[in-house]
Amino acid sequence: MQVSNRKYLLGLTIFLALFPVVVMNVGAIGHYLDVMIFVGIYSLITMGLSLLMGYAGQISLGHAAFFGLGAYTSGILCTKLSMSPWLAMVAGVGLTALVAYIVGVPSLKLKGHYLAMATLGFGVIVNIFFNEEVYLTGGPSGFSDIPGFTVFGFSLDSDLHYYILVWCLVLLALVFSLNVINSRIGRALRSLHDSEVAADAMGVETSRYKVIIFVLSGVYASVAGSLYTHYVGFLSPSSFDLFLSIKLVMMVVVGGMHNIWGALLGTCLLTFLGNEWLHIFHDFDILVYGAILLAIVMFLPEGLVDLAPRMGRIWKRG
Repeated sequence: MQVSNRKYLLGLTIFLALFPVVVMNVGAIGHYLDVMIFVGIYSLITMGLSLLMGYAGQISLGHAAFFGLGAYTSGILCTKLSMSPWLAMVAGVGLTALVAYIVGVPSLKLKGHYLAMATLGFGVIVNIFFNEEVYLTGGPSGFSDIPGFTVFGFSLDSDLHYYILVWCLVLLALVFSLNVINSRIGRALRSLHDSEVAADAMGVETSRYKVIIFVLSGVYASVAGSLYTHYVGFLSPSSFDLFLSIKLVMMVVVGGMHNIWGALLGTCLLTFLGNEWLHIFHDFDILVYGAILLAIVMFLPEGLVDLAPRMGRIWKRG
C-alpha cells in the first residue's frame, strides 16, 4: 500500500472514531450517526463500482440488483428458516457471487452502451422478481420483523453499535481494495481501462479479470445488502429500483471515478444530500442531482477528489 493511502486511511479512521463523540453530544445533529451508517453501507457498493468502472472501465447500471439479492437472501433466511444473520450474510454472498458470475460471463463480452443496457436489463428483471414472487419476498408490500446482528450474544441494537460494525467492515473492504489496486491485478485492470486490445496483446487475460472484478463488486454489494436489511428490519422492492443503481453510479462519478477515495467522498456527499439537505425540494430533488452531475462533468471531470489538487495548481499559477 502506498504511503499516501496509509495517511488517508489513518485520517479516515481518526475521523470515524471522533464522529460519534461529536454528534452524540450535539443534539441538533445527533441523527447524523444514522446517516453515516447508510454512508458506510452505500460505500461498500460504490467501492466495488469504482473498481469495476474507474479501474476496469466496465459500466454497470444493475448493482442495485446485487444489493437487493444480498438483502433479500439475508432477510428470507432469517425470517423463514431462523438462520443466524451472519450465516445468512455468507449465503447471500455465495448466491450473489454465483449470479454475478452467470450474468458477467456473457454480459462482459459487450462493451460501452451495450454493456450498460445489459446490466440495466438485469437490474430491472431482478426488481420485477422481487415484486412478483409474493410468497417469497412479500411482493410490493415487502416484509418486516428481520432480526439484527448479534456478536457473542451481544445484540447490536443501537445506532452506535451498528455504526462500529458497518465502518469496521468498510475499512476492511477499503484496505483490501487498495491492496488489489496496487497489485498485479490492479495493473491489469488499469490496462483494461486504457485499451483492451493493447492489454490482450501484452498477454493480460482480459475476460478473466473483467469477470473477477465484476463478481467482486457484486460481493461488496451483497454484504452491503445484508447490513442494510438487518439494520432497517424491513424490505420492499422499491429500495432496490433502477434509480438506486443510477444514484450509485452518480456517487462514483461525482466523487471521482478513477480514485477509490473519490467513491467514498461522492457517497458521503450524495447520501447526506438525499437524507438531509434536499427535502425542501420534495419531488424536484432529481433536478438537483442532475445539476450536480452536470457541473461535475463539465468543470471537474476527475470528480471532487481532484478539487483540492486543482485549486493548488491554480494557486501556484496565480
